[in-house]
Amino acid sequence: MITTIQPRRWQAAFAALILLWSATPVARATRIKELAQIEGIRDNQLIGYGLVVGLAGTGDGVQTQFTVQTLRNMLDRMGISLPPAMLRVTNTAAVMITGTLPAFAQPGGKLDVTVSAMGDASNLQGGVLLLTPLRGVNGEIYAVAQGPMSTGGFVAGRQAQGNATTRNHPTTARIPNGAIVELAAPSVMPVKEVRLQLRTSDFANASRIAEAINGKFPAEVAPLAVAQNPGLVAVRAPENAPGGMAGFIAALEALEIDAEQRAGIVVNERTGTVIVGSQVRVAPVVMMHGNLSIEIQTHFDVSQPAPFAKGETKVVPEVNVQVREEEARSVSLKEGATVDDLVRALNTIGVTPRDIISILQSLKAAGALDVDLQVI
Repeated sequence: MITTIQPRRWQAAFAALILLWSATPVARATRIKELAQIEGIRDNQLIGYGLVVGLAGTGDGVQTQFTVQTLRNMLDRMGISLPPAMLRVTNTAAVMITGTLPAFAQPGGKLDVTVSAMGDASNLQGGVLLLTPLRGVNGEIYAVAQGPMSTGGFVAGRQAQGNATTRNHPTTARIPNGAIVELAAPSVMPVKEVRLQLRTSDFANASRIAEAINGKFPAEVAPLAVAQNPGLVAVRAPENAPGGMAGFIAALEALEIDAEQRAGIVVNERTGTVIVGSQVRVAPVVMMHGNLSIEIQTHFDVSQPAPFAKGETKVVPEVNVQVREEEARSVSLKEGATVDDLVRALNTIGVTPRDIISILQSLKAAGALDVDLQVI
């Protein structure tokens, strides 16, 4: 029997190593539309509960009581009364429908919706969603959904017999343009002031947005735009703006600024993915990386006494311990070296991405990396 104890080394295929060349605070031209959104102009999430019919025996089972109750209530409204014991729902499934209502969506517009099984339905393929109202957080009905679904997956074989093959998620489906807007979205159009909410708070970007707006629309008295905090820029609408408020907002969103991006390193230890910036600086440092392997071998020998002796036959274990330590591989980085230089040097000595993750964490702990290191 051979037992091997060694460091945790991952033998999976070489994971993706992505180098983002602009990860340091390097300015790049970006429209305000990509950096900020207008306060009051936002999407609204919708949700609804309904039934999917037309399934080929892959719907909910009898034990899913809410499906039977929902089907019975629907039939009662249609003037059909049946006892619950007579209802079979294998071709029917209870589902939740979700969608997003865009800002300023008008009645008659169409939305994409997602349909997800609630009970024990195994496959929604080929099903048709019945008319379902979609409500907002305030309980109002903003859209209704209905129509055939596209699952994007399938089940081949018989799951009951354990010989089925499943691709993707057949219990979730989408209906493109499957919902019709019945009530206008509760959006608020700015009147006298436009408040720009930065998607990522940053003092430099907020100040540059205000400077770009004031440079484009100079005011005689006070500047139109003021950066109130790193996440909000307040803009006073000028009087008699060309195109009205809509035209003024369009002109604001089209302005470009030299946006700054925060430097950082993101690692995913589950997949071995490392996302770093090629210009992220590393302090002068010398690293040594090696592996220690301990191998324990156990052999069982038989102790046999001589003939006619009074001894007993026994099995005697013999344990051998061997220790092997690989020669440490060293990397030396001088002043001005970047993470790109580090990764290239580590790759030349055969270090895997998961080893690189451990090395980056050690460099951060040693103070050789000044950027944020995020592990997801």
